[in-house]
Amino acid sequence: MPGYGVQPATEGTGLLPWSWAEERLAAAHEYWVATVRPDGRPHLMPVWAMWHEGALWFSSTPGSRKTRNLRADSHCSVSIDNGTEPVVIEGVAEEISDPAAIGRITALEKRKYSTEYAAEQPLFRVAPARAFGIAEGDPTGSPTRWTFPG
Repeated sequence: MPGYGVQPATEGTGLLPWSWAEERLAAAHEYWVATVRPDGRPHLMPVWAMWHEGALWFSSTPGSRKTRNLRADSHCSVSIDNGTEPVVIEGVAEEISDPAAIGRITALEKRKYSTEYAAEQPLFRVAPARAFGIAEGDPTGSPTRWTFPG
């Protein structure tokens, strides 16, 4: 991108706070999960998900390509459904089997999506290792990368 670089954090341009990204992660309706097939080809699919306690949680059917990919290589990328103010996270999908956690996420998902759709097992949790965001109207000043310990 022409002019892309690190800008000072000044009014109207500059690095975005992590709270900006978390607001968009929580508000998104759909999320796009990118995984890697065993032969190295990418696999991208939309999911319903929850941003909760600093991580993205989503379920998938046991035999789905997404689940099989994550069980073979748990590294993934996830993007929100907003192309004008995108947030993308990279991380490792942890498979969750704790019934209490599954129940908690199912309840949150039912509320968010106004549905009786229940979280299926397996349930995955992706805590970001790295994230990226860009604010609408400031494509050269706002691109921000966040990194997280761990």
